[in-house]
Amino acid sequence: MKLYYYAFSGHKWGLDRVKRGVALIKALRDEGVEMQLLVSDFRAGLVAKDLGVGDGVTIEGIMDVDVMAQRGDIVFLDTPEVDNGRVKIYAEEYKALFNIVDDDNIKSQFGEHIISPNGELSSILIDKIYFDILEKEDRVVFFLGDADYDKKILSHKDFFKDMDMELILGNYFFVKYESDLEKIFKTLHEPEEYSEIIRRSQTVVTASIQTALEARASEAETIYISNGAESRDILDKLNELSITIINDFVQENLLIALDMGGKSNKKVTDNLRDMAIKIKNGLNL
Repeated sequence: MKLYYYAFSGHKWGLDRVKRGVALIKALRDEGVEMQLLVSDFRAGLVAKDLGVGDGVTIEGIMDVDVMAQRGDIVFLDTPEVDNGRVKIYAEEYKALFNIVDDDNIKSQFGEHIISPNGELSSILIDKIYFDILEKEDRVVFFLGDADYDKKILSHKDFFKDMDMELILGNYFFVKYESDLEKIFKTLHEPEEYSEIIRRSQTVVTASIQTALEARASEAETIYISNGAESRDILDKLNELSITIINDFVQENLLIALDMGGKSNKKVTDNLRDMAIKIKNGLNL
């Protein structure tokens, strides 16, 4: 019997799901349980290796999970893809099937276990490294996400005007995109520096839910830019964790959020070890 975590990724969608998959895989590994990461593009596997999970396997998508997983295995699905009946098939074939979602209203249909923001097993998965608090540097860093397929940063350049921000580049940013971004930001940081910069920055502004969670776990003052498509459950969770939420790329909203600075001393609790133990014990691993 083997365990697999399939994380949807790509140059249009970024790596948030890969990052939370890595967090769970590392937590289970600490409890003596090995789990294989499955990703949907080669680049995601390389990033996962940099984050501490080096044996990622690339598959085409959710339809091909069974190329790797066999009857009696345990599978975690972290993807928004249309499954074309695959979830039903996988729920019947595998010893246990887990579906990681961002909406508490999503319910099990075929006996699969739902991992949601406020569920018994929570989809708020944060790598343990972010709870190792480092001394902060007085700077504001921006991380859109690992992908900017539509060049959103350039289309909202007025949002960053005179803000003296530093940018962490995304892993899927286009070649030569940096030359345009250099005109907007004070400093550009390479994707490989991501974890270190997030952990050492006093203030983090981001359009990535996963980055907002990681930055807050690192005790940074964190501002999340909402795109209006998130579930209410996720936004409530961010609020609960003292992450400031602003709507879209409106500089006035950003300035107000920055002036608020450190509105709460509430710390994010590292519950991932407890979750890993629950999974291990619940599945008799």
